[in-house]
Amino acid sequence: MAIPKNKNELLQAIDMAYERLKIELLTIPPELTAAAELEGHVKGSVISVNNLLSYLIGWGELVIKWYTKKEAGEAVEFPDTGYGWNELGRLAQKFYKDYEGHGFHALTDRLEQVVSAIRDIVQQKSDTELYGMPWYKQWPLGRMIQFNTSSPYGNARARIRRWKKARGIH
Repeated sequence: MAIPKNKNELLQAIDMAYERLKIELLTIPPELTAAAELEGHVKGSVISVNNLLSYLIGWGELVIKWYTKKEAGEAVEFPDTGYGWNELGRLAQKFYKDYEGHGFHALTDRLEQVVSAIRDIVQQKSDTELYGMPWYKQWPLGRMIQFNTSSPYGNARARIRRWKKARGIH
């Protein structure tokens, strides 16, 4: 899908990527979701489906945090407090740790909540607010949301599909 350029396209991109991801998740036996067998976010590493969900939740929650702080006129540390853009592997590890005690169903429920909250943010904004001005450096809010929702959902789906194929899961 093309890069979204307005609110409707952004919502469509989020919905399409998330729905496709959910379809893949529905066919995974929950007892396999804790096994570290997927390609990780750091070169040469392996993660579990649960780690992958934790990663998606973590980035989604960061989007919500960034938005909430900016709306309140507070300073935002990107990507997160104590992390630089050159430390995304370490940030991914933090996300895995944040949710390590949560099971597959709790993680899928939480991801659903995060996606819904992000959709609510998008719904509140006009096309101009989403795409007509820089929100972080040169990036408009809509692109920052897309970078952390539809794009990683598509990437996660591809990782899961490769893993399922290798495992013979249909």
